Amino acid sequence: MKEAATLVLASTEEAPGAPTGETLLLGLPLLRRAALSAARAGFDRVYVLNGAGGSASGILEGTGAQTFPRDGIDSALPPGRIVLLPDRVAASPAWLRSVRDAPAETGRLYRFGAGAIVQTPEPAPLARALARGPRLDSVVSEWAAVLPAAAVADLSVAPPLEVTSDAQLADAETRLLEGLRKKEDGLLTRLISRRISLAVTRRLAGTGVTPNAMTLVCLALGLGAAWSFASPALSRQIVGGALFLLHSILDGCDGELARLKFRESRAGGVLDFFGDNAVHVAVFSGMAIAWSRAVGQPWPLILGALAVAGTILCAGFIYLYAMRPRPGGGPILTTVSPERRSRLAHVLDTLARRDFIYFVMILALFGKAYWFLAPTAIGTPAFFVALVVMALGARRSVAFT
Repeated sequence: MKEAATLVLASTEEAPGAPTGETLLLGLPLLRRAALSAARAGFDRVYVLNGAGGSASGILEGTGAQTFPRDGIDSALPPGRIVLLPDRVAASPAWLRSVRDAPAETGRLYRFGAGAIVQTPEPAPLARALARGPRLDSVVSEWAAVLPAAAVADLSVAPPLEVTSDAQLADAETRLLEGLRKKEDGLLTRLISRRISLAVTRRLAGTGVTPNAMTLVCLALGLGAAWSFASPALSRQIVGGALFLLHSILDGCDGELARLKFRESRAGGVLDFFGDNAVHVAVFSGMAIAWSRAVGQPWPLILGALAVAGTILCAGFIYLYAMRPRPGGGPILTTVSPERRSRLAHVLDTLARRDFIYFVMILALFGKAYWFLAPTAIGTPAFFVALVVMALGARRSVAFT
């Protein structure tokens, strides 16, 4: 059984005008971001010492964090991993997860920036120090008096970033945004699209724009692209390509905002999924109409029908396979673990990346965006067949495990 993990946030010495736990970092106070990140990282308890920024306000509402109690302190801190950090630390779930899981020798004090990490079966002396000292430095000093020191280099985990200046605040923003990148991004998405979407997300984070609002904006852009693609005129093709590319780039912002501000939801994910597929259906339909007009023949409409049918089949299958709710709360089917993923699964991941949008834009510059319909009419039905084969293979793999 995994041992308990507790995060304690305490105030530090602050220069006049310096950031505090109440300072906003990409739309959330530092203290609130740390508490939410800890819950997402698997910490069992999050405490805030009296005197930490925002502890008496609504900053911590809904985070599960509590003020460290004055009574019953011996039972307040369970045995296991205890992490003490400044209340103005710039924390992400991934970083705190690495802090929680970093190997540490039992009964030793690891100085961790201005804070500390301890792995102990006897937390009572540490809890009493927390109850007595409202500030980080005094608590660390008391812990050091009862625990032998250990080399922090042995932790093999990135040190905390305590935001003590506006320059560090900007650095913290960059770190958090870079953490939103996805390893599944294709080359062009990584080099171009993600950079633009992260820059937009950085500016939207401090506003009231919600992830679902961004999804609807992207849906409107995609439908506008489909309308433009329905004409073979060069100007309309170029506008369609530009709108389709903009839709693809900004479509990353809804997920980035959701992860950045801890606003992920099943409803938002479903809206994004079906919004993207509605755009693809509309775009392929528009391309078929334009191509048919350009050649004066009906056969491009057949290609459009194949592309639309393949898109709808893929979307429906993916929803049933991995997104539809089931009584236990998980997906209706369970995929194999990443370590056991098939070669076909990797191929499908590669084909599903958004880099194809740039090819469409190039075709649009020559007034021929509808030519993309030819490979799509073959590719989307083939992709559906491959999805079914992959799913059947995964089920057989799980059945024989």
